[in-house]
Amino acid sequence: MAELKSFKEYCKEAKRRLKSGFWQNYQKEVENELIRAEKQGISKSKVKEYYTEKVREDILQTENKSDDFYLKVKNLLDTEGEVGDALGRLTDKEKYEKLSYEEKQRYSLELSERYLKAVERYKKEKALNVN
Repeated sequence: MAELKSFKEYCKEAKRRLKSGFWQNYQKEVENELIRAEKQGISKSKVKEYYTEKVREDILQTENKSDDFYLKVKNLLDTEGEVGDALGRLTDKEKYEKLSYEEKQRYSLELSERYLKAVERYKKEKALNVN
């Protein structure tokens, strides 16, 4: 059962994209491609169409990653319930080992926040399915 996102959640996602430089990176990439396309005689509108679709796909992939995370949490809760080492089990070990001390702390806090939201969503869905 897919949960609809609130306006606030969409705003948070947009803010994250802004903070991460998502749009600046695309602007640079599009500008470079427009220059290259012009040299090769390709229509600028085709380049813009391509990048518009690419942005949509990237945003959807980001949303799917959060859904993948939720599915991991859901599976953990279904099989073992709430466990004390949930964050350890959900941590991407390879990624974690490459981070600096500060980045590890940030990663752990973000993972904890995502986990708590996923547990809340799980409980809401479970309550809806029981009734």
